[in-house]
Amino acid sequence: MNFTLPAASQFAVETDRILIALLVLSGGMLALVFGMMFVFAFKYRAGSPLDRGTLREKTWRLETSWTAAIMLGFFGLFYWGGSLYLREFSPPADAIKINVVGKQWMWKFEHPGGQKEINTLHVPEGKPVQLLMTSEDVIHDVGIPAFRLRHDVLPGRYETLWFVANTPGTYHLFCHQLRGADH
Repeated sequence: MNFTLPAASQFAVETDRILIALLVLSGGMLALVFGMMFVFAFKYRAGSPLDRGTLREKTWRLETSWTAAIMLGFFGLFYWGGSLYLREFSPPADAIKINVVGKQWMWKFEHPGGQKEINTLHVPEGKPVQLLMTSEDVIHDVGIPAFRLRHDVLPGRYETLWFVANTPGTYHLFCHQLRGADH
């Protein structure tokens, strides 16, 4: 992971927060499970004078509580990520619509005023931009890592993606589908 990647759109910061929350919750679960494994392996090791013959009373309340808490945490992350995903594909009505065509080894952009660009996209800062995308030949995948956006572009089908560029600068635009030499 590249922790120095700039967060240049409104979705980038929230995407990073979801990722950090997922890492913390998963890391906590991993530490809990391995911690319990280590404690019980040490406590009940061979040669330990501990009596293993009597069974303790089941603690279903404790087990149910910690399982439910963990499940609620992951469901919360699922809801948070799902709502972000839905917002990423619901552009505002006033978004600037830019037509995008993926073609082998290039991206072609056409702005509302008729200006055209190849492999470069200039957008205004602080205004919503909607990309209406299709492909001429094969599956492509438009990606702007600084905006935390990535989406497949299929031939014969229109896809849409939108963002607000909050930080002025020059950012890389990629096609994440490998399509032969010189890609």
